[in-house]
Amino acid sequence: MTQSILIRNGTIVTMDQHDSIVYGDVLIRDGRIVEVGVAINAETDETIDAHGCAVLPGFVQTHIHLCQTLFRGAADDLALIDWLKKRVWPMEAAHTADSVRASAQLGIAELIKGGTTCALTMETVRHTEEVLRVVEEAGFRATVGKCMMDKGDDVPSQLHENTRASIDESLALIQNWHGQADGRIRCCFAPRFAISCTRELLSEVSQLAKKHGVMIHTHASENKSECEIVERETGKRNVAYLDSLGISGGHVVLAHCVHLATEEMETLARTQTNVAHCPSSNLKLGSGLARVAEMLARKIPVSLGADGAACNNRLDMFTEMRTAALLQKLAHGPEVLPAARVLRMATIDGARALGLGQEIGSIETGKRADVIVVDLDRIHSSPARDVVSTLVYSAQPTDVQTAIIDGRVVMRAGELTTLNELSVIQDANREAGSLVARAGI
Repeated sequence: MTQSILIRNGTIVTMDQHDSIVYGDVLIRDGRIVEVGVAINAETDETIDAHGCAVLPGFVQTHIHLCQTLFRGAADDLALIDWLKKRVWPMEAAHTADSVRASAQLGIAELIKGGTTCALTMETVRHTEEVLRVVEEAGFRATVGKCMMDKGDDVPSQLHENTRASIDESLALIQNWHGQADGRIRCCFAPRFAISCTRELLSEVSQLAKKHGVMIHTHASENKSECEIVERETGKRNVAYLDSLGISGGHVVLAHCVHLATEEMETLARTQTNVAHCPSSNLKLGSGLARVAEMLARKIPVSLGADGAACNNRLDMFTEMRTAALLQKLAHGPEVLPAARVLRMATIDGARALGLGQEIGSIETGKRADVIVVDLDRIHSSPARDVVSTLVYSAQPTDVQTAIIDGRVVMRAGELTTLNELSVIQDANREAGSLVARAGI
């Protein structure tokens, strides 16, 4: 494995606290950034010429479902509850270890090729160990949670868990995998959402997450129908209900948070609970427009995620950055959510949401080397007068030339080095066909 890398002649978008931009070099040794500067003179195992390119921290996505990558195009044009009951749950129930593995490989390959080097993922009820194995083999950085579901009349029997078994299986994954690969792999608790989890499960997850020092990743207030069901069943609005059970705080990521009352906004701000904004998914499912500008004004930590391929169809942070900015401008005016703010949401803010702000999310001496090189010398991005504007509004996944995770080159000159792209596609197509047949949809 390459131990030292010198990235030369790039426009380094550091994402440090000053949003510094440096025209020069980045030196990486033993998995960490050891120097950022102009004309670094060092003997290294590999040199990457970044002339005409932006060098920036890899994107951090805070809401992904790798197990759903095989569902791409199989659950279109449905509202959330129908989307779950008619398509996603039957397909998740039909998953085998092989299909979950193929789905995770396809998802991680797409993420790396688009410049995402770290993700928070919620998998399905079974076979989560397969996802963790793929994360390990691919050299990806991820915090992975087994989906927890112990409630719901319309849930397929294969997904409906016994409360104790759900908790014990999640604990086993945490004990076996959390902190593996020198901390690159982490585990979390991932109760699906309030509708499909009992009060008992959520309460125990709240206590166990604190005991074991791990995150909680769940959905909240994505869809009006979901919010109405939660309020009818619990007497509380979604965020208030979760908060009453202890599911709030800096170790919690709530995906979506589209439909919030003012008091719920206040709760998120007071507890510093993280929100994962998924603009493309919210648009495609017709869920609504999250009040991101207001959340940021209230100092609620907001980061970005593509969600899954079943409700977005692509796992592309460039699309999410651009869409997030445009939606808030439509709602509040063109000055809202400028490019520099959105790029922070996609990098350092995502890292902080995962408790990794001291390790990744910016290009600074001492941090782990999760770095991407993006070619700005393309027709659709020229002239690249403002590098940050170009990255947020013009760039595309195919512009990513190099991806480095933990100091290891996982994509070189647009070619994956830890996954075989042709095999990944062939496996995904084969397993997707079998899965749809088993699901009977």
